[in-house]
Amino acid sequence: MRAQLGILILATSIVQLANGFFTTVLSLRLGLEAFDPALEGIVMSAYFIGFTIGSVTCGRLLRRIGHIRSYAAFGGIVIAATAIMASVVELSTWSIMRAAIGYGCAGLFVTTESWLHAKAPSATRGKVFAFYMVGTFLALALGQLLIGALPVEGSLPFSIILALFAVALIMVSTTYAEAPPIKGEGKLAYAELFRSAPLAILGCFIAGMVSATFYAVFPAWMLVNQIPQTTISLFMLTAVLGGLAFQLPVGLLSDRLDRRMLLGILAAGVAASALLMIVMPRTYAAILPVAALLGGFMSTLYPVCISNAMDNVSSERVVLVSSRMILIGGIGSACGPISASWIMGRLDIDGVLYFMAGATSLLAAVALLRAFTHAEAIHEDRPFTVVAPQSIQLAPDTP
Repeated sequence: MRAQLGILILATSIVQLANGFFTTVLSLRLGLEAFDPALEGIVMSAYFIGFTIGSVTCGRLLRRIGHIRSYAAFGGIVIAATAIMASVVELSTWSIMRAAIGYGCAGLFVTTESWLHAKAPSATRGKVFAFYMVGTFLALALGQLLIGALPVEGSLPFSIILALFAVALIMVSTTYAEAPPIKGEGKLAYAELFRSAPLAILGCFIAGMVSATFYAVFPAWMLVNQIPQTTISLFMLTAVLGGLAFQLPVGLLSDRLDRRMLLGILAAGVAASALLMIVMPRTYAAILPVAALLGGFMSTLYPVCISNAMDNVSSERVVLVSSRMILIGGIGSACGPISASWIMGRLDIDGVLYFMAGATSLLAAVALLRAFTHAEAIHEDRPFTVVAPQSIQLAPDTP
């Protein structure tokens, strides 16, 4: 049992290593290719469009053909699309293939997480998922380190990404799987969800938009401005590690404070960090601490929003709420890079930072206003959901 769970966690970490490396490589390559800068955001947003569609639809395939065959199918989609991107450097092709990769990655994560929930004993499930998320964060961090060590031009980065995806596919495809029980999905209208948890809906949208904007736009801007790849790698690594460092303290605070107040503080932290990024000197000593703060605040917006939503719905609708929030966060993630690319083409990176600060300031204002004008919902006894950068944490029991 431990060996099987360990293989699943290790394979997912390898997928996230490839994914984190791929995201930054693609952002840098878009800065090098002769694409229209205003359209580059379409390529970055395409991943989140595919990921969102996959998150809410791939469970059907999983229920029909089982875990191992589903994992192989989704992995095959990712590998094939990556190979096409390495062969055809064209904006529309990259956009379509990036959406396919997002769909495939969503399927891989849905398959893995439902598998872990089915196999992990209830007494140790929290520990298993703690290892799972720590592995995810560390893999994403290692992916940023690869940026500083490898060239982004040519086919070499694509070959490395293909190899990593293939290794993960081999590991999981040779593991015995026992399908979890199938649960009914039920129904939950978005209008009903909005009436129950309007703040969570706004927060999930803005959290997805801001996080996707950061990871899509910043590496490309730094490369265009002739910042060395090692510096880009260090900057992105710092942001990822900041996200990891914030998870535990924010999780503890989420169980002790009014979550609307905490969400307002975190959103204000994103806004302040973005504005600091504009005025601080462009030196390691000044920028890296701000990058860590920005990554930390960004990475905790979404899970606090999910916790707030769960406080406002009945326990039997947790999975339905999670799936709806995945879709809302994915829409925000898709909108972010497109809007940011358009803004950067006119106002440079400072405009993007003002965009991020404005969106999170709005969220902070709404959250704090509701905290002071509406009674606090009763905290539900459910674990704080850790969310890795560049991905949306999937509903625990989503098949």
